[in-house]
Amino acid sequence: MRPALVLFLAVAAAGQQVEEDFHVYTEHPRLLLNAQRLRLLKRERERQSPRWQQFEALILGKAPMPEPAFAYGLHHQVTGDEGSAKTAAAAARDLRSLALAYDWAPAQREQIEPRLRAAIAAAPATIEGMRSRVFAAIVLQDHATLERIVKEWWRKQIAPGLTSGQRIITHAEAYPLMELLHAIRDNINIDLREDARPYFKDFAASRILSYYPPTFPAPENDFRIPFGPPDLKTAAMTRAAEMSLVAYDNNSTETQFVQGWLMHDRFSLKGVLGAPYEFLWANPYQPGLSYAHLPLRFHDARGGRLFLRSSWDEDAIWVGYVDGKAEVLRDGKPQPFQVNKPVVVGDTMIAPAASPMRLQIQADQPAFWFLLGWKPGAVVDIEADDEELDEKIADRGGILPLQFLREENISVRLRLHAPPAGNTLK
Repeated sequence: MRPALVLFLAVAAAGQQVEEDFHVYTEHPRLLLNAQRLRLLKRERERQSPRWQQFEALILGKAPMPEPAFAYGLHHQVTGDEGSAKTAAAAARDLRSLALAYDWAPAQREQIEPRLRAAIAAAPATIEGMRSRVFAAIVLQDHATLERIVKEWWRKQIAPGLTSGQRIITHAEAYPLMELLHAIRDNINIDLREDARPYFKDFAASRILSYYPPTFPAPENDFRIPFGPPDLKTAAMTRAAEMSLVAYDNNSTETQFVQGWLMHDRFSLKGVLGAPYEFLWANPYQPGLSYAHLPLRFHDARGGRLFLRSSWDEDAIWVGYVDGKAEVLRDGKPQPFQVNKPVVVGDTMIAPAASPMRLQIQADQPAFWFLLGWKPGAVVDIEADDEELDEKIADRGGILPLQFLREENISVRLRLHAPPAGNTLK
């Protein structure tokens, strides 16, 4: 190919790449309430939907809202009530609430702006803090800060860790993350998930499997309790995170399963913390897929996590294996769990790691096995009857996944091949 033609093609390809623009041109409101969502919420008010009635009852009843700037600002945007706008502005304290009040209460912007600018420096470099900095940068049209956060913080610090498995979004971080994703995409048309596509591919499924089976009946509504120390605030905000996840990407199969998980009325948030989020994000008109069709296991090979259920019933056995430690749920309570023998959980078998070891695989046993307790990155030789020697690598959490497709009993021998190598985990 002639050099001139090569140069022409290279220039043409470069010209086809879309240059990112971090300037904010959108009209207020810019945060969480894009035009389509605000229209939907105003229609919900006209229809007097149950979630609007619950939210309005709390506002008109002067209930002690934990996040008054958020709740009253949202009420003002839907109704135009100036009293709610003044209440939102007066209640705003932290950076997030100041940014929301500035965006959602336009008549109060002049009094809010000095407080908003003063609060920016105190925001920590956590996902929650950077979400709030993004909010402030968007409402103040600070494109330099937006560019720095996306390019330096997200793409160089957070996204690589998510992709490699060194970083996992905790339940407490899930909702701030979703607000960050919405704000960036709505205003500068950048989908941050593209920088960590392998992680977000499994994000929806991992959330559903990480909940304990029995639900918790509270006075206002039932809660699903996520893996970790039981906390109703966290449970409310994880539901808010999943509703906003569906709003962010309602066409993917994965999020349609999440919508199926969310659609049961008894879990609708009716308390002073959750009702504003339920009104903002829930979409009962969005069809969902039954989560009962999801696999009963989720293995995160990058992060070294494993979640298993025996069924989708509330009395199911649940096992979680995170950071090299197993937890089992029995009688509705999570307990430490020592994996010292093969155990069947639903359609999966878990067993302790050992070297050398021999597994006697029966034809009627589950096809999916997870051997727990290897050192991260351990290389294991595997030899099954009448098959060639194979090698597999334990993941970051010391989990070795195996799958046996057979119609008769087989014997499988395993032996540690080499000590963990620094470059075996990808």
